[in-house]
Amino acid sequence: MLINRYIGSARPALRMTGAKVSDLNRPAFHRDRQTALHLVPVSREIEERFAVYVDLLQRWRKVTNLISEKTSNAIWTRHIADCAQALLLVPTARRWVDVGSGAGFPGLVIAMQLACDDGAVVHCIESDQRKSAFLREAVRATQSPAIIHSTPVQSFRPTLFGAVDAVTSRALAPLPIVLHFSKVWLVRGAIGVFLGGKSANTKLADLSLGSSYAIEIIPSVVDSDAAILRVRMD
Repeated sequence: MLINRYIGSARPALRMTGAKVSDLNRPAFHRDRQTALHLVPVSREIEERFAVYVDLLQRWRKVTNLISEKTSNAIWTRHIADCAQALLLVPTARRWVDVGSGAGFPGLVIAMQLACDDGAVVHCIESDQRKSAFLREAVRATQSPAIIHSTPVQSFRPTLFGAVDAVTSRALAPLPIVLHFSKVWLVRGAIGVFLGGKSANTKLADLSLGSSYAIEIIPSVVDSDAAILRVRMD
C-alpha cells in the first residue's frame, strides 16, 4: 500500500426561497456562510443552489434527522464547504458515485457544483427511504444532475452506471468496508475521494499493509485537523 501525505448554464434560473434561520443565531449563520465561501469559492449560481439546499436541510432536519442540532449554525462550513472541496481533488471528474449519501454529503453537493456541466451525473446510493425522499426533493429544488438510488449498497448492481470517474463517501463505515463497496469502480479506473474527517489516520490503520491501494492523505481546507483520502488502485 502506497501512502502519500500532502502538506498544504443551460438550466432555468432557480427560484430562491431564502434560508430559514429564524430558529438560528443569525449573525453566526451568516458568518459561517461567508467563511465557507471563502474556503471553497464557487460561482454565484452554485452558491444559490447551495442556499436552496441549506433551506431544505433546515426544514427537513427535525423530521428525518439529516443533521444534528449542534451543527445547524455551522452548516455551511461543516457540511457544504467540507463536501465541496472533494471536487477540487478530481476536478475533471464528471461521473460520480456517492456510497451512502445520507443527507447528500458529499454527493448532492458535488452534483450542485456540476449542474451546468454537460454529461455530469452523480449517483447517490441511500437505503433510508426518508432520506431518499429528501434527496429527491433536493435534486428537484436545486436542479442538480443527481440520480437517487434507494437501495442498500450491498445489493446494488454497479454495472448499471456505466463508466464512473470518481467514487466518494463521507462518514459511512470503516475504510476497509468503504473500499470493499467502492472496489468495483476503483478497479475500473475510478478515483476514490473519501472524506475521512479527524479520524483519517485511524481509518488507514484499519488497512492491512498488503493492501493494493495507493492512498494520498490530503489536509482538509475546512478543518486543519481533518483529512481527505484520495485513493487509486495500485
